[in-house]
Amino acid sequence: MISTQNLSIAFGGQLLFEEVDVKFTPGNCYGLIGANGAGKSTFLKCLAGKIESTSGTVSIEPNKRLSMLSQDHNAFNHVPALTAVIMGHKRLHALMEEKDALYAKVDFSAADGERAGELEAEFADLNGWNAEAEAAKLLSELGVAAEKHASLMKELSDAEKVRVLMAQALFGSPDILLLDEPTNHLDVDSILWLEEFLLDFPNTVVVVSHDRHFLDKVCTHIADIDFGKVTLYSGNYSFWYETSQMALGQRSASNKKKEEQIEELKSFIRRFSANASKSRQASSRKKLLDKITLDDIRPSSRKYPFIQFKAERAHGKEVVTVEGLRKTIGGDVLFDGLSFSIGRGERVALVGDDRVISALFDILAGESKPDAGSVTWGRSAQTAYFPKESSAYFASSKSVLEWLRQYAPDSLDETLIRSFLGRMLFTSDEVHKQVGVLSGGERVRCMLSRLMLRDPNTLLLNQPTNHLDLESITALNNGLLKSEVSLILSCHDVQFVDSLANRVIELCGNRTYDLRMSYSDYLADVDRLARVGRQAA
Repeated sequence: MISTQNLSIAFGGQLLFEEVDVKFTPGNCYGLIGANGAGKSTFLKCLAGKIESTSGTVSIEPNKRLSMLSQDHNAFNHVPALTAVIMGHKRLHALMEEKDALYAKVDFSAADGERAGELEAEFADLNGWNAEAEAAKLLSELGVAAEKHASLMKELSDAEKVRVLMAQALFGSPDILLLDEPTNHLDVDSILWLEEFLLDFPNTVVVVSHDRHFLDKVCTHIADIDFGKVTLYSGNYSFWYETSQMALGQRSASNKKKEEQIEELKSFIRRFSANASKSRQASSRKKLLDKITLDDIRPSSRKYPFIQFKAERAHGKEVVTVEGLRKTIGGDVLFDGLSFSIGRGERVALVGDDRVISALFDILAGESKPDAGSVTWGRSAQTAYFPKESSAYFASSKSVLEWLRQYAPDSLDETLIRSFLGRMLFTSDEVHKQVGVLSGGERVRCMLSRLMLRDPNTLLLNQPTNHLDLESITALNNGLLKSEVSLILSCHDVQFVDSLANRVIELCGNRTYDLRMSYSDYLADVDRLARVGRQAA
């Protein structure tokens, strides 16, 4: 068990939360949620002892091991992947190093032999003889090929490094597991595997994630950072969301009745306090008025942007036709002979290797050319593109206001642009921030603003939920559901894709599988599991 007592944390001069008393108990998975900037990652780091609290304490049961997912992808560059995983269990790894150093001694003494016996006993108690096999199993199940297990971390791709660090956090069944955005940079199959792992995990888990499907699948409780507190609720994210909205509505309705009653009493007092025959009644109502108090409904730190896509013109029957596309990068053939067509009203999820999908998106958007083949857009198609990597758009000293103005129609005046930015959660002061210093979430909201200004009837979205908080993801999801745009998207957020897509195109090596099914049906398809080299559950 891990718990906090009167914990308060101020960060950058801002009090994030105060006097927090919570207990995280074994057998439960706690989803830690809150708006961007509420202090989720800070709270996890405080639990892990990586930063100190302003006041209060964090307590861990004696002899319990805590593991936290590393966010530094280059911290283990000079060790093999398998060793990096085992380093997740610090005591076990230290035993292994001491044993190796001891047995390597030329002048091995009797004292060394006695120490070796102590080390071997503790090593066996920690299941050390199975450590390499367990580490290799975790790596393989997370999609790191066996031939990469002995490779130095610096030789692995970023996607492979993420999987190694995940295996490191999970290794050795820690008593307390802290995961900060564990689904970031994982493919869908790795996310589904992690969900099943955590469902069977017997110890304590505290996880920060913006993936609603993931939170619904693995969480037994929600720890909500809001109102300067951390409050625990039973149930998964969807249950928390429904009940919290209901409770807020009930409290607001109760306050409205009280406000009406207060106004009625005040009116009576104003009319009759100077009337001798009514003065006693006025005095009585004055006493009643003093007893009525409004519930303290503090404004939530959660803010939902306003996201709406309106097509300037209607679609024709044909949206896009792709014929015989071939693309090679660095000698690797990403796809060859790729052909498909998309018609009006279709919403297509592209699935497969992220590098392949990004290359296809760039070709569809006209930002790169194929080695062979063609892309033909329908005559009435009006597209807008959200790329996975958008940093090039923000290599500027422009303010947010100036940045968005360059994409706005000439007829749109500054007042309307400011109003537009306000709906996207940029306040009057924030519109003057330089775009070069924006956070990841702020950049995504700027990019979405740019798309909305174009009034497209076809959207190309490559990982649009990256860096967004739960509120912004919900707003984007709802905005797309209400729109009539055609859609080509790729996203690792299962719920987001499943709610939007009515067709799946899987890019698998040099083969393309055009599947007329829902995304959830696609994920459960046994043939797909065989194609991607995963075992069906």
